Order: sequence, then structure tokens, then C-alpha cells
Amino acid sequence: MPARVDPCLAILVDKPPTGADWVFEVKWDGYRLAVHVEPGRVRIITRGGYDWTDRFPTIADDARRLKMATAIFDGEAVVLDDQGRADFGMLQRALGRRPSAYEAGAIVLYVFDLLYLNGRDLRRLPLRERRRQLEPLMAGGEGAIRLSEEVEADGEEFLRIACEHGLEGIVAKRIDRPYRSGRAGHWQKIKCVRSDSFVIVGYEPSTMPGAVGRLLLAARKGEGLQYVGGCGTGWSYQEAVTLRGLLDGLATKAAAVKLQRKGAVFTEPLLIAEVEYRAWTEDGKLRHPSFKGIRERADDAGVFAF
Repeated sequence: MPARVDPCLAILVDKPPTGADWVFEVKWDGYRLAVHVEPGRVRIITRGGYDWTDRFPTIADDARRLKMATAIFDGEAVVLDDQGRADFGMLQRALGRRPSAYEAGAIVLYVFDLLYLNGRDLRRLPLRERRRQLEPLMAGGEGAIRLSEEVEADGEEFLRIACEHGLEGIVAKRIDRPYRSGRAGHWQKIKCVRSDSFVIVGYEPSTMPGAVGRLLLAARKGEGLQYVGGCGTGWSYQEAVTLRGLLDGLATKAAAVKLQRKGAVFTEPLLIAEVEYRAWTEDGKLRHPSFKGIRERADDAGVFAF
């Protein structure tokens, strides 16, 4: 049984693919996790390879109750709002160390793939066969571990419905392909609104006391970072104050990117912001960005890269 499997990643495309070999799922807005059910223990591993078992106690407890000797599940941990939509900000608060209305018990893992089961590595099997073995294991699941449903539908119509319901987007998968780590192209994501993770390299203070007014963001380019613009919306006043407290603890004189900004406070590039945006400008800046939350370094494998 592999100690870790690098996840299969979906490439971003502008429109859904067509053809009978494609199936579709909701694109969940949360943390990608692999759940390893092993003899005598359960491990929950992030996309970046970190063990976060203690951060998801209800998922770990439900995994221990599943009736198999060994397994590796691939899925996404989310917190659902009252409309049944995944909300990344609510997930962050549930994982946070401060008191919150959203406790760890509200986190649900939507499982969409089965990579290993009872001593057998399933990654070489086509998706349709992996799903055939996965679905009975998730039957009746209304607890912390649930099946992410597949839909055989017209991709354009499914995307339209997903967007009308306020979802982040959809994922298209080839049912005849094996599981391949990295971006192989047989998983594709189509978003209603674009969202990606960017490194925070500084901030501009707000006119409101003790708050952040604008985050300065960067993407990965080669071995370094490239400035992609600022983000000044998407938070409450209290969240802006909390952000400034976090960033002031990382303040540095030297900017991590080529940037001169009067009045800016530069920070070490250690915090990752999840940001929604409409598009890119011709000079490589984010158009209409809006802050969604902070991702921890343990999940920084998803930082946007040129």
C-alpha cells in the first residue's frame, strides 16, 4: 500500500468537453484530501503531503467505521452553507483555532475516487471501474464521508445549472482512463467564476484603524514569484484587522517581488490567499479580484503558476 499518492489534478479549460466518454461532477470548494485506511489507523493527507488527521476528527472517525481492511479515498473536504453549497470561508472557520459557529463536525468529505482497496492498487483501472467499486462503500452515507455524485449529462447544460445555483463550477472526467498523478488532461475543470491561490507578499493599510486595505499578491514563475496585483475586497472589518495582525508578524524590508509601492508593508511570502477573479489583464494582473480566505502552507501546492 503506497504511503502517499500524488493527486490527479484537473486542468482549467474554458468550456466542457463533449462525447460519451466524459462524465461530470460538481467542483467542490474546499481542501483536497486523501484518506488512508490502514491496519490499526487512519491517516488524512493534504494535497501538499501533510498529515492533517487531527484537523478532521469526524472524517477520521467515520473512516474507521468503513468496512474494509485497507483503502485510499480521494476527495474534497468542505463545509456546506444552508443552500448546500461549499463555502471555503466557513471551512476555514471550522478549522480555525478561534471559537466559531462552524465546528470541525460540520466538515464533510465528498469522495470522488478510490485508489486502493483491500490490498489491490486500483489506479491502473479505468475510472468507471474505480467508481463501480467505490459507490457501494459510500452507500447511504449522510455522515462526514459522502459520495460525490457523477452526472452523465450535456456539459454545457450542467455548467449552466451549476452556475445558476451559485456553485464554483464543474469537473469533467474521462471514464475510460486510469488514475494518473499530476495534470494529465483527462480531468478538466470549468469554473463559473475563476478562483486560484496566490502568495501574499505585502499589504497596503486601510484608512480604518488597524486593518488591511489591500493585499499585494504574487504567482509562481519558475523558481521565483511575479506580482499579479492587489486585492481590496472580500473581507469584513474584523477579518481585515485579523489579516493585518498576521501580516505584521511577517513584515520585512525587502519585497519578495519587483515592486515599488509607496506606503506598502512588505511581508515574507509565507501566507497563501484564495482569490476569486473575473479574468487577467493584458499586463498579467488580476481583474476584479475578491478575497475568499487564507490557505495554510501545508496546502500551498495549489499556488497559481505561470
